[in-house]
Amino acid sequence: MPMTASRSLHDGAPVSSRVFLASLLGLALLLAWDHSGLDLWMAHWFGSATGFAYEDHWFWRGTLHDDIRWLPWMVELALLAAVARPFGALRGLAVERRVQLALTTLVSLLVVSTLKLHSLTSCPWELREFGGTVAYVSHWAWGVRDGGSGGCFPAGHASAGFAFIGGFFALRHTLPRTARRWLAGALAAGLVLGLAQQVRGAHYMSHTLWTAWLCWASAALVDNIVGQMLSQRPSPDQAQVPTLATLNP
Repeated sequence: MPMTASRSLHDGAPVSSRVFLASLLGLALLLAWDHSGLDLWMAHWFGSATGFAYEDHWFWRGTLHDDIRWLPWMVELALLAAVARPFGALRGLAVERRVQLALTTLVSLLVVSTLKLHSLTSCPWELREFGGTVAYVSHWAWGVRDGGSGGCFPAGHASAGFAFIGGFFALRHTLPRTARRWLAGALAAGLVLGLAQQVRGAHYMSHTLWTAWLCWASAALVDNIVGQMLSQRPSPDQAQVPTLATLNP
């Protein structure tokens, strides 16, 4: 029998050990990738000394970049509206979890955009080896300018998909199957958008992977905070237990 929304009000378990271990494993794999040199190796799949052939391609730029930039904001507006008027699977969520879902998306976008704002890392299409003018500098070289425009780390466009990872955390407490499907969709969308930018020379693969991890970690943190808040509330059953005073007026 499916759980009700009232049950989900008091499912306030903190982030599980599996989520924590998955976060640590993802971080370890990311650090290994960063030190592997695979970023430049993959960039050479699509770029040459004359640049990136698909930089302005109708599909990679037109369809998968320009034409869908509005779509995540439409989805976010729908999630905000669903706080008051839920639809579909969101009817199975308590209002607090619906707020969490809409809020987590915004938090993830804010984290990624803030890091990009302060990033000194330039995009692959600016490198000398791809017809540009700047030298490669790792995003781990904090404070070191590469001579380019910067602002390329992490991948902002991929966050249009990865930012919705938060739906997994909001749904997993009462609708685990829906949560897994949501997670698969968010990961697939973010990866496709990230690969589109990789093909164009707009990002390295690490930029996309870091965006995925940052959105996951942000969502896990928000879920933990919401869970702690909900766990401190009395359950409906506890609230209805008669006290000694009511039994003996």
